[in-house]
Amino acid sequence: MKNKFYYYLIAFLSTAFSLLLQWRDPAILSEFVEGKTYDLRLKLRESFHDHKPSNDIIIVTIDEQSIKDIGRWPWSRSVMAKVVDNISGDSPKAIGLDILFSEPENSVSDSLFADSLKKAGNVVIAAAFPASSRLSTKKQSSEPPPDFLWDAAFMQVKGMEGLDWKKWVVTGEKVIPPLKEFAAVATMGHVTTIPDLDGTLRWDILSVRYGDDYYPSFPLQIARIAAAIPAEKVVFYGGSSIGFGDKIIRTDLSSRVLVNYVGEEGSYHFVSASDVVNKKLPKGYFNGKIVLVGTSALGTFDQKISPLSGNMPGVEKNATVVQNILENSFIEKSPGVIEIATILSTGLILALVLPRLTASIGVTFGFVLILSYSAVACWLLIYRDIWISGVLPVGNMMLIMTVETISKLFAEEQQARQIKQMFSSYVSPKIVNELIENPELAKLGGHRREVTILFSDIIGFTTISEKLAPEDVVKLLNEYYKEMAEIIFHWDGTLDKFVGDEIMAVWSAPIEQPDHAERAVRCAINMSDKLDQLQQEWVKRGIDVIDCGIGINTGEALIGNIGLEGKKMDYTVIGNHVNIAARVEKLTREHKSRILVTDATMSKIPQGTIGHICFEQKGEVLVKGKNEPVAIIAISELESEA
Repeated sequence: MKNKFYYYLIAFLSTAFSLLLQWRDPAILSEFVEGKTYDLRLKLRESFHDHKPSNDIIIVTIDEQSIKDIGRWPWSRSVMAKVVDNISGDSPKAIGLDILFSEPENSVSDSLFADSLKKAGNVVIAAAFPASSRLSTKKQSSEPPPDFLWDAAFMQVKGMEGLDWKKWVVTGEKVIPPLKEFAAVATMGHVTTIPDLDGTLRWDILSVRYGDDYYPSFPLQIARIAAAIPAEKVVFYGGSSIGFGDKIIRTDLSSRVLVNYVGEEGSYHFVSASDVVNKKLPKGYFNGKIVLVGTSALGTFDQKISPLSGNMPGVEKNATVVQNILENSFIEKSPGVIEIATILSTGLILALVLPRLTASIGVTFGFVLILSYSAVACWLLIYRDIWISGVLPVGNMMLIMTVETISKLFAEEQQARQIKQMFSSYVSPKIVNELIENPELAKLGGHRREVTILFSDIIGFTTISEKLAPEDVVKLLNEYYKEMAEIIFHWDGTLDKFVGDEIMAVWSAPIEQPDHAERAVRCAINMSDKLDQLQQEWVKRGIDVIDCGIGINTGEALIGNIGLEGKKMDYTVIGNHVNIAARVEKLTREHKSRILVTDATMSKIPQGTIGHICFEQKGEVLVKGKNEPVAIIAISELESEA
C-alpha cells in the first residue's frame, strides 16, 4: 500500500510537471532536446516523403570557381552590375541579392550598380537588423532609421486585440541598411536570422521591428515580387500571420515560420556566378525564374546549420523560404493542445492501469502507448507537415512506466524474500524456487484445499530420554529429525512443525500436488526404511533404539499463515482431517503397525501405483473426536522372499 501511494504521488507530480513545462515551453527544452527529435523526424521524412525543390528557383552562387575566375571576394560593384544585367536580360520573375551593400565603393562603380538595379526593376537587396535573441533584452539603438528605410516597411500593420503582441516581435538592436542610392531603385528585405540554442536554424523571421515600423523579410519580398503582389496587399497581422495577397501565412507570436527544408545543401539548382558574368549560359536561361544570388564559397561566412545539413549556404535557406511562401508549405507547429491532452490522458491511463498489470504486461502496454504516440508524431510531420512535441508526452509516459516497473520489481523482490524466509524451513529448495518464480502459488491468506497430512511420533521416547544425558537426547533427536526432514523434502512435502518428539508434514500446500496422497505414502515408506538403517547404527554404537509410528490422512483443511502478526507467524494447516491424522498415528501402537493410513488417503492412490508393499485392512475404528468410524489400513514392505 505504501509503495502504491508513492507511485501515485510520482505519477501525479510527473504529469503536473510535464503539463507545466509544456505550458511554459522553455527554450532549453524546446530548442535543445525537442529540436533534436524534430530534426530526426525530418531526416526520417527524407526516406518516406520526398519534398522536391521548385524548378522555378535558381541560385547563382559565388563559389570557389567564381572566386578563382574573377578574383577575391567581395567583388567590385561593376562586376555585380554585370551579374544583375546578365540575369535581368532573360526576364526573370524576381532577383534577390543576398548580399549587404552597406558601404560605398566609388562613385563610378556604385552608380553603375544602381543603374543595373533600376533597369532590372525587380531586384530585392538585403538589409540587416541584428538581434541577439527572439525576446531581446538589449535596448534598441537610439539612432533613428534613415528616411529611405521607411519605404520598405509594411504598409499595413494590424494586431490581435487583447494580446500584447508587440513584445513578442523580434526587434533589431541596430540597422545596417544598403546605400541610399541602391535602396531607392530596389526593394529591401531584412536578412535577420536567430538560430535555436543548439545553433540550428529551424525558423525564419518574416517581420522585424525597428523603431515604430515593421519590416518584411528578404524571402518575403522576393516571393511578393515573383507573385506580382503589390506591397499594400502584404499585411502584417502582429502575433498571428502575414496576409500575402489572397493567402494567409500563419506565424507564431514572434512572426516566425518553421522552414520546410527540401533537403541537404545543394538541393536547388546552382549556377556559378562566373558563368553568369562570362555569359556562358544559354540565352533565356533565367526566363520566368526566381533567381537568388549569394555566396557559398568557404570563408564567405554565410553558412547555416539546418536540421538536414551542417553547412547550408544562407542563400539556399532563403530560396527554401521563398518556395515555402509561394506554396504556403511551411511546417505547422502544434500550439500545445495535442501535447497537453496526451500528457493528461496517458498519465491518467498509466497511473490507473499499470498497478493492475504484471510488470512484463505493464511494460508492454506502456511501450505500446509510447510507440503509438511516436508513430503519430512521425506520420504528422512526414505526411502532414505538422510538428507535435514528443519529449514531454513520451518522457512522462516513460517515467510513470519506469517507476511502476521498478516498484513492482522491488515488491516482487520483497515478496521473494518473504517467501524464501517463510518457506525455506518448511519445504525443499525446489519448492521455494518454484514459489519465488510463481508467487501467486503461495496463497498466504487463509484458504481451503484438499491435502494429505502425515504425523510421525517417536515411540517410547520418554523412557529413553530418562536413561540418556540431556545432551545425548538432543543429539539423538537432531540426528533422527535431520534424516526424516530430508526424506520429507525429497518427496516435496512441507515440514509443518516439530512438536517435541513429533513431526507433522503436509502435501499439496503451499503448491497444489495432484498426487499428494501417493507422495505422502511413499515418504512414509522411505522414512520407515531409513529408521531401520538408523536402528542398526544405534545398536552398533550401544544406544537404545527408538521406533516411531506414522499416521496419514487425506481431506480438506484450512491453510494459512497463522499466529501473531509482527511477532510469531507459522504457515500451517488446521481442521478436522488434521486431527484425524494425529489420532490415526496414535493407533499404530494398538495395531502394532509402524504406518497406518486412512481409506480417504488410499482412495486417492490409483491401484497398482505402489509396488512391493503389503496393505492390510485393519477395519473401522472410532477416532477420538469423530462420531463416525474411520477405516484404516496398515502398510508394510513385503519380505524379500515374498
